[in-house]
Amino acid sequence: MFNSNQSLFKKWLREPLVHFLLIGGVLFFLYGLENEGFDDQSKRIVFTKDDISRLTLRWEKTRQRPPTQIELKDLIKQQIREQVMYREALAMGLDKNDSIVRRRLAQKVEFITADLAAQVEPSEAELTNYLATHSELFEIPVRISFVHVYFNTDRRGEQTEKDIQNLLSTLTQTGSKIDISQSGDPFMLGLEHTQLTEYNVTQLFGKNFASKLFALEAGHWQGPIQSGFGLHLVRTDNKTASSRPELKAVRVKVRNEWMNQQRRVVDDAFYQSLRQGYEIVIDDDRFINLEQKDSTASTKK
Repeated sequence: MFNSNQSLFKKWLREPLVHFLLIGGVLFFLYGLENEGFDDQSKRIVFTKDDISRLTLRWEKTRQRPPTQIELKDLIKQQIREQVMYREALAMGLDKNDSIVRRRLAQKVEFITADLAAQVEPSEAELTNYLATHSELFEIPVRISFVHVYFNTDRRGEQTEKDIQNLLSTLTQTGSKIDISQSGDPFMLGLEHTQLTEYNVTQLFGKNFASKLFALEAGHWQGPIQSGFGLHLVRTDNKTASSRPELKAVRVKVRNEWMNQQRRVVDDAFYQSLRQGYEIVIDDDRFINLEQKDSTASTKK
């Protein structure tokens, strides 16, 4: 019976409506906490013992020691100055039409919703299902090992193509044991590369080279392939297939992605619940249906 109730409780905690209630409660709590003893419409600033305790605790967390009497006085002075400036700024309307202030306040609300969404831990079943439905995010990519001979086209000029064909003919002969380190031109990144992904190869040689390399058959010399450095004769020796990992191998990454998705879901749902309380007027006919989903875009996805 206890386990059954516990399961129901966990399921209840995952409901978006519960998140909204929690978020609302936290918002009211934080608002009260931040504004305790303060009335922004008055000229009276009050510091309670709780306010001073919070300043002391914040100092101790940062400095790993309690503040001295002088330091605590300075902290209170700073808070008084901040409150005075804050209230005067509001009185002068300096918070109006300030994109930085708006963005910062909006971010503070978003941080709260993100923190609340992070309180819900996924079950193993949820992670397994997330991995199954988003397997492309966690797929172990194809890896390739290869050797190459580099030809510097700037150095060789018109002779480059002839040199390449001569070497290729020699390399493809049965029983050829030519030392490739003595062939072609010196290459600063080395001639042998092991277990690289297409992304790794792109970083080293460029996208064009990587895409053509991964299309080659393994086991024999081919080319030339153009890179950002020049031309290359290439032999691929090993190419592993892409694979779908088990949950235990990528659990941390799956959990992080699952949590990110939950944050987005909760954040969007919370925004939509708030958005319903506002009437939006845009004085431009082109944007009358601004928030309607684009059916064309949806179809293309």
